[in-house]
Amino acid sequence: MKTQIKFSNRTLTIDLSKPIDIAISLSGDDANPLAWYLSAPKITPVKEGDWIAKVSEGASINFNSIWFNPHAHGTHTECYGHISKEFYNVNKALNKYFFTAKLISVAPEKKGEDFVISKQQLKTLFSPGSCEALIIRTLPNLKSKKQKNYNHSNWPYLTESAATYIREAGVEHLLIDLPSVDKEKDDGLLKAHRAFWNYPKAPRKHATITELIYVPNKITDGDYLLNLQIAPFKNDASPSKPILYKTLAK
Repeated sequence: MKTQIKFSNRTLTIDLSKPIDIAISLSGDDANPLAWYLSAPKITPVKEGDWIAKVSEGASINFNSIWFNPHAHGTHTECYGHISKEFYNVNKALNKYFFTAKLISVAPEKKGEDFVISKQQLKTLFSPGSCEALIIRTLPNLKSKKQKNYNHSNWPYLTESAATYIREAGVEHLLIDLPSVDKEKDDGLLKAHRAFWNYPKAPRKHATITELIYVPNKITDGDYLLNLQIAPFKNDASPSKPILYKTLAK
């Protein structure tokens, strides 16, 4: 079903019958990505004495409790409250849900013992003012990302200047297929987070970062419409479900 969506500076034509889900689903076992040194999430039925809230165990309903951390266990969206002294929740930050988006693929560059995404790389892949949301797919793009244990892996990350370029290019929503835009162990500096949100100088309260996405290889780089939905948690971060729609010629 084709439809047109109007933005302030352009009109996009998309096919609503062909959504592209780039979220990683959360399951109550080891079949999710893991980060920040936490164990796997748990999804377990409520128990009351001998009663187990599971239909296969004789109950009339399935009634599960879920233990997880949004930053560690799957696709999540966070706001500047993730790094601020003052409390700020992502449910307040995100009050618009459709954005012009650009998907780019980047092979991080070797820098000492690290792999980084640099400003120079990004400048060749997208230009200022070209999108409201930027989606970064890192290469190589293996399916194992969806179940990878990232603990102590020193994953690739954005340099401070790269994050600054993204902010100055007008990107309000940054999505990436890594546990963090920053280095795993950086002594709490969080330079890319701070640069993207312009914190603490002039925090961009409406801007978000979405981490631990997965974009299949069959999805080509280019322009999309992004629908970014979160669970309504009053927290600095929430599980999220980013959906892409390929933009079509009129």
